[in-house]
Amino acid sequence: MKTVLEISQDIVRREGGYVNDPDDPGGPTNHGVTLHTMRRLGLDLNQDGVVTASDVKALSQAKAVEIFIDHYYFAPRIDALPQPIQASVFDMHVNAGSNAIRILQRLFNDMGQDVTVDGTIGPHTIRAAYAAFRDAPDYLADAYAIARRDYYYALADRRPASRKYARRRDGSKGGWIKRAEEFLSKHYHLSSSDHRKRVASWG
Repeated sequence: MKTVLEISQDIVRREGGYVNDPDDPGGPTNHGVTLHTMRRLGLDLNQDGVVTASDVKALSQAKAVEIFIDHYYFAPRIDALPQPIQASVFDMHVNAGSNAIRILQRLFNDMGQDVTVDGTIGPHTIRAAYAAFRDAPDYLADAYAIARRDYYYALADRRPASRKYARRRDGSKGGWIKRAEEFLSKHYHLSSSDHRKRVASWG
């Protein structure tokens, strides 16, 4: 079982270095940490009185790991969830913010629990998580990863500019889909042909 530090280090490696993609609503990003996040946390690394892309570029991997552990794992109470789903929810929270929790809450409702979909991990969500895990201990992590994958496809359906994150230029799986499937049992991975059928309507 990986520690939260190891999970966070994996996320930083997966996110890569500095990017500023105009199609990414996150804007300037380094090691997965966005300019918005750095401004929210007041991380003026060059001490010039304003947090800008220069501060994002100056962010170290070690600091990014610290940010993820403190603000994307412990702060939203992901540590209170059943251990088998923590890594995937943590990774998704870095990538999609509170939508990671909403996806989980919708899944719990689909599994017969009564949870408000509010993007917050409170007592009701924690109880629902353990009830769902008790009912389906060998399925919950895969169910969440599948829900993540569905979320990414649906987001790309609605937002053409984001399709390049779900489908590569050669038509194969994009980074979003591969990311979700890293937490998914192999036999639930989409085949190349099934992926291509799913995105065929994108043109």
